[in-house]
Amino acid sequence: MNLRRDVFQAIADPTRRAILLLVASQGLTAGAIAANFDTARPTVSKHLQILTECELLAQRQTGREIYYYINAKKMKQVADFIEPFRKMWDDRFNVLEAVMKAYQKKDQH
Repeated sequence: MNLRRDVFQAIADPTRRAILLLVASQGLTAGAIAANFDTARPTVSKHLQILTECELLAQRQTGREIYYYINAKKMKQVADFIEPFRKMWDDRFNVLEAVMKAYQKKDQH
């Protein structure tokens, strides 16, 4: 059975978010990634599998080593999806800030 993994479920896990941060600037092997965590290597491998299935990570084999890289195209799709929500909340906070400033001015008089 081929399960289709959800990108947002994948990034909901703090360990997977940490892995994405680790490989954001350079490719790393599973061993190098696992060295940054206090969990068993098979656990990190499972996280890598999930991130790869969601296409948040790409793999490239160099000799005997497999390096994991961030898939910037997929990350951009995630960011593009989130952007309207971020803008909506920025707009709401700006309105709230304006109301609070007006209220403070009114209180001072």
